[in-house]
Amino acid sequence: MGRKKEFDREEVLDRAIEAFWCKGYEATSVQDLLDGMGINRGSLYDTFGDKHTLFLAAIDRYYDSALAHTIETLETSPTARAGIERIVRDAADCGCEDRQRKGCLMTNSAVELAPHCLETAGRVARYYRQTEDALCRAVGRARAEGQLASRLDDRALARFISCAIQGLQVCSKVSPDRETLRDAAEGILSALGEIEIPMEGKHGGREVRDTDGPELRG
Repeated sequence: MGRKKEFDREEVLDRAIEAFWCKGYEATSVQDLLDGMGINRGSLYDTFGDKHTLFLAAIDRYYDSALAHTIETLETSPTARAGIERIVRDAADCGCEDRQRKGCLMTNSAVELAPHCLETAGRVARYYRQTEDALCRAVGRARAEGQLASRLDDRALARFISCAIQGLQVCSKVSPDRETLRDAAEGILSALGEIEIPMEGKHGGREVRDTDGPELRG
């Protein structure tokens, strides 16, 4: 009768995510994984197989968590536009606060492994596609709510935002300067366009503003 595992699979998998996320796939040794996960070599191979199989399990878990967070943010924010703005600004803020300059594990994996690993490429492509789909739905809702004035169609705008966020995440690995990343985030959000909100008052004017920007009265 085999010995019962004395560790939580999901917990040690989260530790593997951290190891791969900090150093990348190639630079992370099996010993790095054993030290980080707190298990022995036999348990690693018995539970996860080899290093590559463990890596795929790690990015699958990261994928599920990151995508769920994106969808929840977009679907539970007060308005669809507010959800999009939060996703973009959070990407910038996370980059500023990441002292290890880890960036995004999916984007890192795309750069390091996707060109020569079909399994990784497929996972990254699916993650990007589903993120884009979630953004596209949010863009459509924002347009229907009168909170978006972009000339791009919903799919094109969602693709732009998704690709721009990936760029933010790469930049944060090189220079996580708060002002730079926040300026970039606001530049991305400018693609949503300014919106006009009717003003109440005797002059019957209109107020044109970004949802979080300064008010311009005319």
